[in-house]
Amino acid sequence: MDDALTTRRWPLEVPLCAGLLIALGLGGIARGDELVGSGDYWSRQMVWLTLAVLTWTTSLVWHYRRLRSIAWSLFAIAIVLLLVVYAFPARNGSRRWISLGGFQMQPSELMKLAYILSLSAYLMMRENYRTLWGLIPPFLMTLVPVVLILKEPNLGTAMLFFPMLYAMLFAAGARLRHLVPIALLGALSLPMLWQVMSSEQRSRVTAVFTQTDGGAPPKGDAYHLHQSKQMLALGGVWGSDLAGMPVADPLAYSLPESRTDFVFCLVGERWGVWGACAVIGLYLALLGCGLRIAARTQEPFGRLLAVGVVTLLATQAAINTAMTVGLMPITGITLPLLSHGGSSLVTTALALGLLTNVGMRAEHEVFGEPFRF
Repeated sequence: MDDALTTRRWPLEVPLCAGLLIALGLGGIARGDELVGSGDYWSRQMVWLTLAVLTWTTSLVWHYRRLRSIAWSLFAIAIVLLLVVYAFPARNGSRRWISLGGFQMQPSELMKLAYILSLSAYLMMRENYRTLWGLIPPFLMTLVPVVLILKEPNLGTAMLFFPMLYAMLFAAGARLRHLVPIALLGALSLPMLWQVMSSEQRSRVTAVFTQTDGGAPPKGDAYHLHQSKQMLALGGVWGSDLAGMPVADPLAYSLPESRTDFVFCLVGERWGVWGACAVIGLYLALLGCGLRIAARTQEPFGRLLAVGVVTLLATQAAINTAMTVGLMPITGITLPLLSHGGSSLVTTALALGLLTNVGMRAEHEVFGEPFRF
């Protein structure tokens, strides 16, 4: 680590907000274990948390600019791993994991960071994004992982890449008249992506437009959405910890994948509106800190890296919380730092470690010409 760096320059808001979000997530996971009456999700999450802290700490040791030379290699490795998943047996109809003994890895999580690093390395050169033809390669390098991840199928993770692309293009200074055709290309690719989607993914999209409130729980994909909204409603303003459980029927609190995809509902049920607002407020504070880091950093690779990480976390949190209230389709996407899951937690810790790494060195990375147009 650079000797000149001191904790005075550290963006301490990043680990502070992340720690509070993790604490809320652990509380929600513990509540999920309690409602189910069995399971050790909380204790397993503590093991993954230890590994995540080690990952975050390790990511601060080396200068982030060293990753620029291996960014494309990481992207190529991630593409290969997305293809390797098809060599392993499907789990619940999905091929998302690589299993080696007792270790399981989800390559789509690695792809998110590899994509940010490789796109940052490409866009840091002005001639690569200030022309229309220069924007075609980043569009294609976005489309490849999106199609592969949709085929797993994994709609939620696939939805993250295009927001990252446009945010990083905007931060790099791409011309508006060039971004419009790229946006049209993205719109024209939607029918193709719809064909790639599985029937289950399509039904989850259509369920958003056919949802109804009240009455008996529906069957099929609409059941998850019905139960998630009901779980939030049962929490009320103060939550079950203070106000108690308003309904004695345990079926009312039944929510599949509650400790992973729907942990936001568990936080809302346990601590009510105030708990849900605390989650959203902490995310906003964390993302605001990330944007300040990006604004202070005029070195191109570091600024784009910070913008990519912020956009990734913002998009993932927005999709997850929106799907719990019926504003977006139900997807298998986790809530960063809160949901149970080792791949998600470790990847998020690494992303925040890179963001902290850039923030620690922002004042030492000022070039002669500002990185803006």
